[in-house]
Amino acid sequence: MSQYPWGEATATGIGSHPGENHAEAMKVVFGELPALPYLPELPARGVGADMIGRTASLLLELPVEVQPSGWRFADRPGRDFKRARDHLVRDLDALEESAQGYEGPFKIQVCGPWTLAGAIELRYGDKTLADPGAVRDLVESLAEGIVAHVADVRRRVPGASEIVVQLDEPGLPGVLAGTVPTASGFGRLNAVDVQVAADRLRAVLPADAFPIVHCCAPDVPFKVLRTAGVRGISLDASLLKRRDEDEIGELIEAGTAFFLGVVPGVDASLPDVDVVARPAVELWRRLGFPPAGLASQVVLTPACGLAGASPAYARAALAKCRKSAQVLGEDLDRRGD
Repeated sequence: MSQYPWGEATATGIGSHPGENHAEAMKVVFGELPALPYLPELPARGVGADMIGRTASLLLELPVEVQPSGWRFADRPGRDFKRARDHLVRDLDALEESAQGYEGPFKIQVCGPWTLAGAIELRYGDKTLADPGAVRDLVESLAEGIVAHVADVRRRVPGASEIVVQLDEPGLPGVLAGTVPTASGFGRLNAVDVQVAADRLRAVLPADAFPIVHCCAPDVPFKVLRTAGVRGISLDASLLKRRDEDEIGELIEAGTAFFLGVVPGVDASLPDVDVVARPAVELWRRLGFPPAGLASQVVLTPACGLAGASPAYARAALAKCRKSAQVLGEDLDRRGD
């Protein structure tokens, strides 16, 4: 039996979609990505549909509100928190209807703790990231919220063989490098220790799901993700550097899955499937791994979310990823360049 929830030659998406019609986005996801569909996110709907607000609506006993500077913790749940929660509940209701009869793995996305801590401000003061105690409280609340969210999705999609939980951490490299601006914007918050970053990330990984981390920024912190115990890493393949390959090789050898972003997240010309699959095929070859493992350990995706794309392109990009994933199932020894 495969150690991964999905079968060979699988593709999926990152999460966000253009437009405001969730039912249509759901139809596209299940239609184009039948092997690993996911719960689409539509940030164009406004407050509460964005990555930060959507995940903040999962937090337990830590209500949020929107201020001119962005999301901030509040004394009690208000209109903004309710709006974010309502968006998510409506999406889950639509999912329950769309997923009737579906059997197989299913992916959901939440914002990771470090990106969240770098975005939400405390009630009176700086960003959560500036206060280690506040970060700890956020992590504990998020961990409980993710467990409850996974359980809710399982109830609504009874045919889901396993839930893949994607933690979106585009802000993690900046957290580690000390480049996250203070709330005032005039300074930078101190860099977070690598071990602390890994420990806090590990604390939110759900035990009853398959956790992956998506980081579409340059300089993906592979060491932190490995130490945290994530089982998959999602990244933009075009940002990979040769110096990353030793760490990637160690992760692949340890069984870590890779979700490689191989088509742009915004409207662009989509090349033939062989060209789209090439980054994955060539990486696997350079690292010297047996060809048989590529199609199961690597999943193809867009480079990032599709919120900035046109609806037609979003559908085409997902279809191209699905068709290109079939290339990974071919015998690499018989392939040309």
